[in-house]
Amino acid sequence: MKLYYSPGACSLSPHIVLREAGLAFDLVQADLKEHKLADGTDYYGIHSKGYVPLLELDNGERIGEGPVIVQYIADQVPEKKLAPPNGTMERYRLQEWLNFITSELHKGIGTMFNPAMPEDGKVVARARANSRLKWLDEQLEGKQFLMGDAFTVADAYLFTVANWCPHAGIDRAPYANLNAYMGRVAARPAVQAALKAEGLTK
Repeated sequence: MKLYYSPGACSLSPHIVLREAGLAFDLVQADLKEHKLADGTDYYGIHSKGYVPLLELDNGERIGEGPVIVQYIADQVPEKKLAPPNGTMERYRLQEWLNFITSELHKGIGTMFNPAMPEDGKVVARARANSRLKWLDEQLEGKQFLMGDAFTVADAYLFTVANWCPHAGIDRAPYANLNAYMGRVAARPAVQAALKAEGLTK
């Protein structure tokens, strides 16, 4: 498999999940400003949406959209329990978390990286993000991970997006449960390996 990624972008989530799953894969870095690969290939020719992540399977088929990609990866190695079995209430709870992260956090925090976003728009977006983070912090009370004691693909996604807060001008200091959670996720060997591979840690 090939994972098309950009360092620190939302593609870090499936990158972490691939390492947690123990599956073989190649990393292919895409420059999202120039929409080119390192060899000069036009990324739009590979992925018409022009963004990451994109997972290319061994048969050449491609899957886009992070929340879908991470579930696909998890389903390849059910014994790792990175996602509950399909059709169970727990799987719907996982999808509920993935949907919350993608719609309420990813898009809200991510919009702050758009250079065309006016400063007053960023103020509104930060206030909205903080209201979501406050709720999230409450949900993490007494829990190791989003789904309880077990790490799932939703944790890889939340870790990725919450990591953007300092770069987006959002202070995570008030969220003690979230900060403790971020430390637990960051300490995982697969997470450390993914961060190092993307040049995000030494």
